[in-house]
Amino acid sequence: MLMPILIALAVIVVLFVIIVASRPSEFRVSRSLAMNAPAETVFLHVNTLRNWEAWNPWQELDPNCKMTYDGPPAGVGASYAWAGNAKIGEGRNTIVESKPSEVVRFRLEFFKPMKGTNAAEFTFKPQGTQTAVTWTMTGKNNFVGKAFGLFVNCDQMIGGQFEKGLAALKNVAESAARK
Repeated sequence: MLMPILIALAVIVVLFVIIVASRPSEFRVSRSLAMNAPAETVFLHVNTLRNWEAWNPWQELDPNCKMTYDGPPAGVGASYAWAGNAKIGEGRNTIVESKPSEVVRFRLEFFKPMKGTNAAEFTFKPQGTQTAVTWTMTGKNNFVGKAFGLFVNCDQMIGGQFEKGLAALKNVAESAARK
């Protein structure tokens, strides 16, 4: 009686491993929003990391999050580290490339709850009197990440936060553009 149960469990484990292993090894989450502000105005709110406090969607998830800043206040080498509750974890975000009014690229390191390093970027495309701002994050999925993705839709989870952040950034940038 025990042997059929062990065989069934082994088959389930093997099937699970095969399904997880067949999942994509890379991921990409991206959201865009048009803003009634010039690219240089929106760029300043992304490229200057202390400005994120006005629109960062993860601030809402942990208002008591501890933020520390390092390097220059803006541009390549600027970084901030955060240590927060279980909803936002702990990590560091560092600007690795900055082209005024075009793109800001980041190395996004997560320390807790899971370790990982991803790439993130903001692009700014003028469209008449508006700027199309796109926030993208890419990375690699290890086995645990692939398994996690079977049960949690990361695109919706992270993409939803990107949408909130872009909406808040839009309000901040449009308000600044009107002044």
